[in-house]
Amino acid sequence: MEAHLLIDNQWVAAESGATFERRHPINDSIVTRAAAGDVTDAIKAIDSAHAAYKTWRRSTPSERRRLLLKAADVLEAKTPQFIEVMAQEVGASALWAGFNVHLAANVFREAASMVTQIQGETIPTDKPDTLSMTVRQPVGVILSIVPWNGTVVLAARAIAYPIMCGNTVLFRGSEISPRTHALVAEALVEAGFPPGVLTYFNNAPAAAAEIVDTMIAHKAVRRINFTGSTRVGKIIAQKAAQHLKRCLLELGGKSPLVILDDADVDEAVKAAVFGSFLFQGQICMSTERLIVDEAIADEFVSKFGARAKALVEGDPSANPQCIIGPMIQESSGTRINDMLQDALDKGAKLVCGGVADGAVMPATILDHVTSDMRIYDEETFGPITVVIRVKDSQEAVAVANDSAYGLSSGVFGRDVNRALAVAMEMEYGSVHVNGATVQNEAQAPYGGTKDSGYGRFDSRAVIDEFTELKWLTIEPFSQQYPF
Repeated sequence: MEAHLLIDNQWVAAESGATFERRHPINDSIVTRAAAGDVTDAIKAIDSAHAAYKTWRRSTPSERRRLLLKAADVLEAKTPQFIEVMAQEVGASALWAGFNVHLAANVFREAASMVTQIQGETIPTDKPDTLSMTVRQPVGVILSIVPWNGTVVLAARAIAYPIMCGNTVLFRGSEISPRTHALVAEALVEAGFPPGVLTYFNNAPAAAAEIVDTMIAHKAVRRINFTGSTRVGKIIAQKAAQHLKRCLLELGGKSPLVILDDADVDEAVKAAVFGSFLFQGQICMSTERLIVDEAIADEFVSKFGARAKALVEGDPSANPQCIIGPMIQESSGTRINDMLQDALDKGAKLVCGGVADGAVMPATILDHVTSDMRIYDEETFGPITVVIRVKDSQEAVAVANDSAYGLSSGVFGRDVNRALAVAMEMEYGSVHVNGATVQNEAQAPYGGTKDSGYGRFDSRAVIDEFTELKWLTIEPFSQQYPF
């Protein structure tokens, strides 16, 4: 497979002709060969986006709605292609790939519905014969940096919402999934968006720092939205701050699912399996901690382990029905094995699964995990989760909040009022009562607290992220001033 740069709606090679390769994490075969843009290409892409902004910012709501709806349809029609490409590039099952495309199409449709919701208001004023109001206006070129894991839906929200508000987008795709991200960009070209409204950029991994520095510093780039690790997010925020540019950051997570003593254990197990092992646990809101009341812990762990052992493993590019595919790279296995061994050395019990062999790891559960173990709060981003036993709901809340992260969470309990009280105490951007931690709807605000970042994607919250609020007055021709 190949992936090029998209500039002025033309798919082009890097000016230098340089390319880089994405290799399969198991057999090391070349999956994708992509154009490796350099600083010259990056500036060319920004200039294209800036030129397009001058006219796109004046496009009508109806025109934006029409094109966003068309993009949703085109994306959905490409579902078979996404399933094939994502299996090869990122080891995604057909379930995860199809789910991504479905959510991405919903994002474009939700964005289309909000084009007429970009509104200001009138403001009471003490000045006679004066109209005081606010208006919201687009800001310019938006730099959108997207990871490989929620490959399609994370790209969709990073593109659709800025465009909805009248901005243009410089979309820097992941070096791990260049062909998948190029497919997203193709959908917008096919939908009929004018040249420059979306530019798509690839670069070789070694050039990332220089390229991103150039993009953030460019005066035409006015805001940055980044989804990825907390470590890199902090770097992005620091670089943006040097240029007084606003960021929207959705970063790492260590999502807890609290199981209270009155929970329906079977239902909680279903949510735990889905949240822990969908896409090998490589989702920012994957369930990485099961905080279980000790009164029901034995029953829960027994049933949870049995369900996890039954999950089909394999290579999704060969078997689209498998649930547990390879992790994104061989080094993921080495990193997780270190955490796994540390936990076992300190008294954790292995319920099922075990040591990773490179990028391949079975669904793994550790019980009796405690706060002195690295895996207690380090993000694993793999098919492994932990059980932490607690005495009561008060301790469950304390353990849930004992984390640097604050992205997604959940709580199970039959007494809904009690479960809601627990949810209200949990320091997370989203809490789902009797639901999995892995959830996303385009009409609901999504983002985190603490080390999981700041700002919100989705819903009307994105209007504030991608517009400027301007105070505007219309005053009488003749006024009296004090001097």
